[in-house]
Amino acid sequence: MYTHLPAPFLQSLEGIPGFDKARFEDVHQSGEQVTSIRLNPAKIKGSRTLSFTDAAVQGNVPWSTDGYYLSQRPSFTLDPVFHAGAYYVQEASSMFLEQALQQTTDLSQPIKVLDLCAAPGGKSTLLQSLIHEKSLLVSNELIKARVNILTENITKWGAANVIVTNNDPQDFKRLENYFDVIVVDAPCSGSGLFRKDAAAIEEWSPQNVTMCSQRQQRILAGVLPALKEGGSLIYSTCSYSESEDEAIADWLMGEHGLLSVALNLKTHWQIVETRSTLHNGYGYRFYPDKVEGEGFFIAAFTKGEKAIPQWHTIKYKSKSERLVAKEIDIVKPFLKDADNFFFIKQNEEVIALPVHLENDLATIQHALYIKKAGVKAGSIIRNELIPDHELALSNIISNTISSIEVDKETALQYLRRQEIKTHTPLKGWVLLTRQHLPLGWVKILPNRINNYYPKDWRILNK
Repeated sequence: MYTHLPAPFLQSLEGIPGFDKARFEDVHQSGEQVTSIRLNPAKIKGSRTLSFTDAAVQGNVPWSTDGYYLSQRPSFTLDPVFHAGAYYVQEASSMFLEQALQQTTDLSQPIKVLDLCAAPGGKSTLLQSLIHEKSLLVSNELIKARVNILTENITKWGAANVIVTNNDPQDFKRLENYFDVIVVDAPCSGSGLFRKDAAAIEEWSPQNVTMCSQRQQRILAGVLPALKEGGSLIYSTCSYSESEDEAIADWLMGEHGLLSVALNLKTHWQIVETRSTLHNGYGYRFYPDKVEGEGFFIAAFTKGEKAIPQWHTIKYKSKSERLVAKEIDIVKPFLKDADNFFFIKQNEEVIALPVHLENDLATIQHALYIKKAGVKAGSIIRNELIPDHELALSNIISNTISSIEVDKETALQYLRRQEIKTHTPLKGWVLLTRQHLPLGWVKILPNRINNYYPKDWRILNK
């Protein structure tokens, strides 16, 4: 496959550290594709437990704890454990967010993290795996049409300490000095993805780069008031353009007084460290002719060093209806460590959240539009919990729930929402599992098995 790169694009990269025109063009013309996945450490341990029909695990992504390369791209759609949230298909270069977070933040302590431009969810699921169990992750998507896929991927990941929101960056000014870490993987001109998405080449232009740079500044200016004094901002793009990368670093340092943070690299990673023109800020470039991954840029900053009294100590009254004791007793048997959660009711649906996030939920309710919070446990009808799919995929579900392990063919029938058959003495609500990972609920009746896989999620291809 020959990928023709626009001459103005190549000219714009001349003189940027790490850019080798001949090698850069060669790798784009090679047709080579890199496939990488990141395991969900709450659900699966080690790559040896993963097997694909038409791909093999080929080693670790070097800057990632749970990232692995595959020999080729298999059909993830036809892998049941993918639907169970065992792993996320993520571009390898972007997994470097792990290093940026670990090197700028004390992850042994509970913190509040905002992933501002979060859909489809790769960086949010990575962040959630790294933070302390008593931390809060707010996963936000600006574009309404993309919130559903973000919600689906957060649901599959299974964590209860995540709140998904659909808000403009300006809205976060209502949460002044609230977050310890803000991650902005900004919308960009997309040149870092030219190798895997040739269509992006047709959309590239110097005018689009300028527009993206201006939009990135608006996004950052809107959200910066929500970052605590002493907090960390991690900024990234999948663009090679200096005006979207190092120039933004200069703007953050010059206009907003942020301090640049140098990150430690290992030589064999072949990540290129750059410095911005005006303020000498650190940035990190990933070139596909040097790393096994796509084009990527990342930079880390702190918002001063002075600690101030935190706004979020204000107590808000929750807008949510609380469950009464009788209802809580109905829900508790479905959860492990049920006393560590509080329960609210939203449109007759029971939602479970960690106790330590009670005040944070109320605070965020007063400031933002919430799409999803915690884990939806189900609905209580006639003193029985009708369990929700979110509960099935969650990490808080009780280990004592009845389950049936099925083969791949049966699992795929279930995921297509087809009729399934299995011989079991079990009755009532039962989890269907594949490789001992829950796929969702069935209800076993005397003469049939009802498939409760969500209609909107079902596999459509054969």
